[in-house]
Amino acid sequence: MRIHLKTLGCRLNEAEMESWSRGFQARGHSLTEAAEEADLLVVNTCAVTEEAVRKSRKLLNRSSRLNPNARLVVSGCYASLNPDTAAVIEGVDLVVSNQQKERLVEIVEEELDLRVMPQSALEPDATGLLGRGRQRAFIKVQDGCRYRCSFCIVTLARGDERSRPAEEIVAEINRLHHQGVQEAVLTGVHIGGYGDDCGSSIAELIRRILQETAIPRLRIGSIEPWDLPDDLWPLFENSRFMPHLHLPLQSGSDSVLRRMARRCRSDEYRRLVTLARERVPEINITSDIIVGFPGETEAEWQQTLDFVNEIEFGDLHIFAYSPRHGTKAANLPGAVNRELKRQRSQCLHRLNLQMKKKLLKRFLGRALPVLIESGDEKGWGGYTPNYLRVTAKGAEGVDLKNRIVEVEINAIDDQELLLQGKIQGANGGPPGNQIAEGRG
Repeated sequence: MRIHLKTLGCRLNEAEMESWSRGFQARGHSLTEAAEEADLLVVNTCAVTEEAVRKSRKLLNRSSRLNPNARLVVSGCYASLNPDTAAVIEGVDLVVSNQQKERLVEIVEEELDLRVMPQSALEPDATGLLGRGRQRAFIKVQDGCRYRCSFCIVTLARGDERSRPAEEIVAEINRLHHQGVQEAVLTGVHIGGYGDDCGSSIAELIRRILQETAIPRLRIGSIEPWDLPDDLWPLFENSRFMPHLHLPLQSGSDSVLRRMARRCRSDEYRRLVTLARERVPEINITSDIIVGFPGETEAEWQQTLDFVNEIEFGDLHIFAYSPRHGTKAANLPGAVNRELKRQRSQCLHRLNLQMKKKLLKRFLGRALPVLIESGDEKGWGGYTPNYLRVTAKGAEGVDLKNRIVEVEINAIDDQELLLQGKIQGANGGPPGNQIAEGRG
């Protein structure tokens, strides 16, 4: 059975898609990048905004038209929030809710009667993420969220918090590392809540991964600032735990944060960032900002601009607020008009560019370890430990993809906002070997 997987939305959705790909292949099925060649299409949908819902429906309709002979399975937040609507979309054969996602491969085989000889299951090293050009794997560690930020529908779609057993996570990372994956990124809806339902914690999970695996790089995905435990900071002393934290802020105005039902105010956030930079000097702090939340006044907007400018983030994900049916924020008064949201977004984007350029200049003249993820002899691309994008030239005749190499930074690309440099000491060796690793 040839299977095509497609996902929209967050890293958690991508982590789930990667898990499904391994599950299908372990049962003898093959993956295809071409939807029109597939016997089965699996779509992992999103519902974080009304635009995401529109894109999910469009993708399902397009998938059905592109390959009407393939069976179509839909899962994800849109399908979970609107199961009846999703089920009647033309071509959809099966809807798998978020609560059943862990068993999606098994459910699909049972419901759609997929039978195949498990030949590819005998060749695990040939079926991993690297076969699809991936050096970084997203590892789902938990699902669900106990909090109800007023703008968020995802926590409603995902349900109660559920932590994966640590031994499963460790085994998955070891398996992926054996297949050649160099970096694991821990993902979830509420990562900071990991272990609360099983007597553990996110810090304890990271400690165990560092002790029981040898994967060269471990990252943590987006984590709420109020969830940062004190015992997280010493873990960064291990050079395999990457110095990058994505801490969603959403607004720099405390009055807006209250309307958002956020649990962290600006002063608390400021103290956390100060502590992070004291404990981990090379850490890169990135964040999310929602522009034009209901009732956002000019004074509140200026507070956000001032706070962002003060913190000097390494990068921002900027979202113009859009009402999501089923959330408390959708019923709040004081909608900000589209043109004003556009103007404020553009202003924030300009500030973000200034902050990124300032951060990149700090690394001119430095030698940084970079995991090469793409490119060829004409130029290689990858990321530093603190998640700065780099392009570099290397020696001819040496394939550097999926290797960690030392790059001497000598320039900044102002258009693409990335570091440029020359690879040092790249004298060959099998893919997956490290030339260098350390703090950058």
